[in-house]
Amino acid sequence: MLRWFLKAMMWFFIVSISMVIIYRFVPVPFTLTMVGRSFEQLFSDQEMVWEHDWVSLDEMSRHLPQAVVASEDNLFMKHHGFSFTAMKRALEQNKKGKKVRGGSTISQQTAKNVFLWQGRNYVRKGLEAYFTVLIELVWGKERIMEVYLNSIEMGNGIYGAEAASQYWYGKAAKRLSSREAAGIAAILPNPRKFKASHSSKYIEGRKSKIQRVMRQIGPVRFDKEKKKEK
Repeated sequence: MLRWFLKAMMWFFIVSISMVIIYRFVPVPFTLTMVGRSFEQLFSDQEMVWEHDWVSLDEMSRHLPQAVVASEDNLFMKHHGFSFTAMKRALEQNKKGKKVRGGSTISQQTAKNVFLWQGRNYVRKGLEAYFTVLIELVWGKERIMEVYLNSIEMGNGIYGAEAASQYWYGKAAKRLSSREAAGIAAILPNPRKFKASHSSKYIEGRKSKIQRVMRQIGPVRFDKEKKKEK
């Protein structure tokens, strides 16, 4: 049994590290979340929707990374995968009985969406931490942001920035305005319930709040952009 367990662990590390290295350079074609959502639609007699068009970060509006950082993880460029400040804040809010998003960073969300299944249990959280450390080490911030913006659900069956931009605004992700980028970021807590365009009063308020934070944090600049400026 011990020999079998050690072999299984060895193969797990080989496969998982190989996948992370491959996805450092190759677009992620699909995720378990996409497959799971499709099965949900199928078995609930909903229309099957799966829109996913991969584009590089250079083909997205500069406002989009800024909007999701402002909305989801304003310490993204400073932490190493985990924000203990956000975790502590989420824990305190939960103790008070308030409804909160939780303390997951963009890196953690990316690790979960790309490599794991949805759900809440200790095994998945442990694997999420493992893949978060790996992608922080192997990918770096720019690639994590690129994969994140190409993989997360931004509407019912709508995955990634390009598909979301076309679906909500009828334009390429490169042409998104600050307000439109904030609109996509605003619906991420529940993209199947909320609308980025023709939004409710609640989402319009979230857009304005996100734009205020965007102005406070300024543009999100990755290493190659910093080098160009120098």
